[in-house]
Amino acid sequence: MYIKMLKNVKLNRISRFTLILCVILLITGLYPFAIHGAIPKRAAIKTDVTVHKNDKVSIDASNLAEGFVIIKYTGGKDVKIKAQVAKSGGSSYTYDINNKGNPEIIPLTDGDGKYTVGVFENIGGTKYAQAYSVSLELKLRDQLLPFLYPNQYVNFTEKSTVATKAAELGKDAKDKLKLLESIYKYVITNLEYDTALASSVQPGYLPNVEKVLEKKKGICFDYASLMSSMLRLQDIPSKLVIGYAGQVYHAWINVYIEDVGWIDNAIHFDGKQWTLMDPTFVSTSNSANAVKQFVGEGNSYNQKFVY
Repeated sequence: MYIKMLKNVKLNRISRFTLILCVILLITGLYPFAIHGAIPKRAAIKTDVTVHKNDKVSIDASNLAEGFVIIKYTGGKDVKIKAQVAKSGGSSYTYDINNKGNPEIIPLTDGDGKYTVGVFENIGGTKYAQAYSVSLELKLRDQLLPFLYPNQYVNFTEKSTVATKAAELGKDAKDKLKLLESIYKYVITNLEYDTALASSVQPGYLPNVEKVLEKKKGICFDYASLMSSMLRLQDIPSKLVIGYAGQVYHAWINVYIEDVGWIDNAIHFDGKQWTLMDPTFVSTSNSANAVKQFVGEGNSYNQKFVY
């Protein structure tokens, strides 16, 4: 059908051949831009439309097609609470949940499929008992959506100083690449690495991007969370990745650019090509060449979890 349509297009022989070749590659899936679609828009977050619950736990699945659930512990016990999200045949994630009844957005980042979401109460030591569990069948409206919304690890709001700063940085950006570069440069030049926090941080630590921006100080987790928040607020999907950089447990980000696709471990853009550049290492090393070489090698990074 496509080839027949092209017969009526007035082009010279070379141009027609090039156009036909592009169409063939598009049809077969070999043309690189064919797999990188438009970025979807975030919808307003809904509540209390589809809720699974008992007297201890509420799991709000009203935004399931957007790639997240909202978990609230209502059991009233002053104990540690954990949530586990496991995809059938895929990954399993564990989250600390507050016991005060405050809702928390938990992402489903492993793509379409069957998920089990369970919430557990601590009954002593390292032992936990299930308070509630539900099975959910996920069919995303778009595969990029889990990386556009806020969640427990990338916890931003539309009306905040982080949103204002992100909009300010993007105001004069000609395209998403320039916007990405602007956000990146702001984070690495304005944030100072918090060595005191790094040496005393406790398990379960979660970034507060508003405080990080106010103090202009944080650990690697804070750097990645702040940048991811700014990117998502400006409609650039981003993955906050937890894993290992060499032998060090670390956090970094991947980004998605329309007509380019996912840029894994790649943040820095020098005007000609993308270079793998973790914002924490760049800031703390003052862009030393040895560190640039380290973060420029993909095998230095070992991905463990994605948020």
